[in-house]
Amino acid sequence: MMQDRSGATPTETTPLVAQNDHLRNDGLIPQLFTSVPAFNEAASYLSQTTSLFTQCFTDSSVEPSSRDFGDSNVNAQELVTFSSGETGGSLATSSDHASSSGNSSSAESSRTTTDAPSTLDGAMKSSPGNSSQTSTAIIESNRGQSGISIFQGLIDRVRKTVRGSADDIGWLQRDPTMPSVEDGTERFMEILGDIRHGVHILPNSMVCLLVPGLFSNHGPLYFVNTKMSLSKIGLACHIAKIHSEASVEKNAREIKEYIEEFYWGSKKRVLVLGHSKGGIDAAAAMSLYWPDLKDKVAGLVLAQSPYGGSPIATDILREGQLGDYVNLRKLMEILISKVIKGDLQALEDLTYDRRREFLKKHPLPKDLPVVSFHTEAAISPAVLATLSRVAHAELPMVAPAGQPTKLPVVMPLGAAMAACAQLLQVRYGKKSDGLVTCCDAEVPGSIVVRPKRKLDHAWMVYSSMQDDPSEADASQVCEALLMLLVEAKQNKRKDHATKDD
Repeated sequence: MMQDRSGATPTETTPLVAQNDHLRNDGLIPQLFTSVPAFNEAASYLSQTTSLFTQCFTDSSVEPSSRDFGDSNVNAQELVTFSSGETGGSLATSSDHASSSGNSSSAESSRTTTDAPSTLDGAMKSSPGNSSQTSTAIIESNRGQSGISIFQGLIDRVRKTVRGSADDIGWLQRDPTMPSVEDGTERFMEILGDIRHGVHILPNSMVCLLVPGLFSNHGPLYFVNTKMSLSKIGLACHIAKIHSEASVEKNAREIKEYIEEFYWGSKKRVLVLGHSKGGIDAAAAMSLYWPDLKDKVAGLVLAQSPYGGSPIATDILREGQLGDYVNLRKLMEILISKVIKGDLQALEDLTYDRRREFLKKHPLPKDLPVVSFHTEAAISPAVLATLSRVAHAELPMVAPAGQPTKLPVVMPLGAAMAACAQLLQVRYGKKSDGLVTCCDAEVPGSIVVRPKRKLDHAWMVYSSMQDDPSEADASQVCEALLMLLVEAKQNKRKDHATKDD
């Protein structure tokens, strides 16, 4: 509502957008901002800016000029003008005020403004006595329209930031062109129970290749326990020594070479199990080089892999997301490119846009047996005390008999995963293992394993100091996944034989 200083009846208008409190109630700035300090700071800035612009603009500045020129002239002068002598945004008053103070401003503006819009030529000619007032109104109208564009851009940016990856999470399941999945959880639990009772039926006529995920080069114990466990039951097992911070396509090429090397050396087909980004790299190898690998690969397991994309990577790297407000994008670039000498594209390849683009060009082969596995992280105070063993430190100075003493190097990975899982749950309402949402880890056309046990993203590859002996460990889970994959391969072979008959 604006008051006319000439004493005329006030003209009632509707704000272009709601005030700051209404924005918060409307869901534009959700409650999660109050729980995260960085979000709260960004939200405060946006709220103050939104409130300022809301006080400045009204609907009269954007309504089409359907009335006579006199009314449009009044509406145009009702736009916001900022005076250097005023402390805040003040509204322009009536035509009388514009005619008394607009002579000098219109003279100066006429020197910097060249051609007026053609749609206003008739209106200017029809009011020869008020040419200075008319030009002032036109200039103020142009300034107002420019301000409205900036304001609308701000609103769009706020909405984009608040939405985040909400429209991307689970896009694979919503795509009607993608094949459906098969639930293999029950059979997986049966196999896992047999393994815990000492029944190991995984054939030694195959070779296993474990593909580690992002930052695995800096965790010496990544997949080590799983490799030792599988080797003890007679299955030849290797860990792919790839640069985990390299791009997906680069690692896919190296994985292809690993598979060919193992096949030619042993004449055995290869079971591939990839964790996190390692699963994405391995799947890319199958998609890009399937004609060369078709007779050499027995199947693929993707454990906690963001096959559809990662909201964490997307929110960090996508323009207009949270990475812009707390400089996460710049920090990740420094960490990956400068500190650990990796490629930022390794993280970019996990964003939803990149995954959509890649899967559209390179889908997985239909005749490849695939098992996908995902979990949900526990969100409880107990995980704050959970420490994961990521490396060993040798202390030769205190070692008896010349043998160095090994001390475990531990990190609170469980607490970090729980915090990330809580963030994804609050912001998007999605369950995750801390880094990968459950729905994005399900590969279309695969056998999906959805255990009820609460396991975070790091549990699969790093043993915990508080592992429960009554529960299966990560090595046993990997063995059960590989056995389920072997059965899937056998079932596919039977189906093909039936079709041929």
